[in-house]
Amino acid sequence: MTTYQRLVLASRPQGAVLATDFRLETATVAPLKDGQVLVRNHFLSLDPYMRMRMEDVKSYAAPQAIGETMIGGTVGEVVESKHPKYAAGDTVVGMLGWAEMGVCDGMQLRRVDATHVPLSAYLGAVGMPGMTAWYGLTQIIAPKAGETVVVSAASGAVGSVVGQLAKLRGCRAVGIAGGAEKCAYVVDELGFDACIDYKAGNLAADIKAATPDGIDGIFENVGGTIFDTCLARMNPFGRIALCGLISGYDGEPMTISNVRNFLTMRLSMRGFIVSEHIELWPQGLGELGGLVAGGKLKFRESVAQGLAAAPEAFIGLLKGRNFGKQLVKLV
Repeated sequence: MTTYQRLVLASRPQGAVLATDFRLETATVAPLKDGQVLVRNHFLSLDPYMRMRMEDVKSYAAPQAIGETMIGGTVGEVVESKHPKYAAGDTVVGMLGWAEMGVCDGMQLRRVDATHVPLSAYLGAVGMPGMTAWYGLTQIIAPKAGETVVVSAASGAVGSVVGQLAKLRGCRAVGIAGGAEKCAYVVDELGFDACIDYKAGNLAADIKAATPDGIDGIFENVGGTIFDTCLARMNPFGRIALCGLISGYDGEPMTISNVRNFLTMRLSMRGFIVSEHIELWPQGLGELGGLVAGGKLKFRESVAQGLAAAPEAFIGLLKGRNFGKQLVKLV
């Protein structure tokens, strides 16, 4: 195979992301240099953080460059290697972006075993989303048995893991999701104690009913009205892991009316980027991998077919159309 397809960022979004903000290109596979690895990607991960990277603003990482392959996590198979640690046939997780193939120096690669854990799960429950859930819950919320933890976007790749880990730690897990089908899945399949359909029009009353003893921890993925409403139910010394604010990624303004609760309830809130805590990944991934292999951690995937489907799948992710982890199958 001498050529492959890739998607590049063609223009920065003005408001909502459009399919025309991306461009499909054909690239040539260059000969490998010493220390390099050529990988054929099997799955591409689509994640909300990509929306922020498309903006040319000061953030935790450099903006996605115009005309370059869109950033993204991948899992695939080594086709050719001139790196001493990798051989053809190895299955690896990397950051090779929205492309069918990629070359790297091995620094961002991680060899994985698909014997007991499905390959795609290394981009979800046993990958960056799972680690995001694990870190925010265990290191920031640090819940005690009997406490109530609320997680927004509860049926998604991160939120679904948060609630299951909270239950395994003896907590009351309450999810918030959009639609009766997603809420039923969160309770019936994932084992949450309750799930609130924010589209039902009774958000404040439903959150109150689902958290009779108040809220001790919030794992926030959405922001906006959902977050503001949860703040009103916080118990003294509650902890908030601020993971995402997907409701405002397309430029919608976000305000907090219940900011007084930070003072009266002595709350603490911390934003985090999980890639800055690599030292804890072996511990977190070890627990997550064991739980998935043992059938104790469930996950669901939405899979788009083919690289050309990635832009519409990404737009759907930002609008909450996906159900579980959003992937693109490339092979």
